[in-house]
Amino acid sequence: MLELGLKSLLAYLLGSFMGAMIMGRLRHVDIRQVGSGNAGATNALRTQGMAFAAGVAVIDVGKGLLAVGLLPGWDIPGVGRDPDLSRPWLAVACAVAVVAGHVWPLYHDFRGGKGAATLIGAVAVLAPGVLLPVLGVWLLCVMIWGMVGLATMAAGVTLPVALLAGGSPLHLVVFGVAMAGFMIYTHRSNIARMRAGTEGRVKRLWLLRPRGTSR
Repeated sequence: MLELGLKSLLAYLLGSFMGAMIMGRLRHVDIRQVGSGNAGATNALRTQGMAFAAGVAVIDVGKGLLAVGLLPGWDIPGVGRDPDLSRPWLAVACAVAVVAGHVWPLYHDFRGGKGAATLIGAVAVLAPGVLLPVLGVWLLCVMIWGMVGLATMAAGVTLPVALLAGGSPLHLVVFGVAMAGFMIYTHRSNIARMRAGTEGRVKRLWLLRPRGTSR
């Protein structure tokens, strides 16, 4: 239990390093004070441009890769490995913790992003075979409707479906279902705006917009 607790905590702390805040310091801007106020790549793209958003995405995906790819196999000095602890479930715990750190970052007043980019990094380690359908659904949705929030929720729901279709083990299916629900939860403000007809569209990515729609 000590190993599980410590590695989950480390994954959470790693997740608390926000790409938008790190990039914002370089440009002297608090991304939470502009646009939608969300500390994620989408708001960064809308308000700061492609290069800034790319940097945010690299950092946020990267911490998911590190938390799940390195922490479960690391021998913590003085702690060692718990022989009764399932390695697959430990990896899932680190994945959940790093995503939670991104959404509720300790270093930034628990005001973070929505977790999608960090989740992609975690999935790239846990189940790389499902990345193609998940990202394919995201891309298709954003090209058709231009709403990144809608595309992200659709991609999140695709995750457990793809895992089930691929015959993935129980720990991955449970993780996929939990993360699909979590993506919907973190995008609840987007759902409210879609219901009200006020959800913004990222026109740079809305490639299949109806004719006559302004750019």
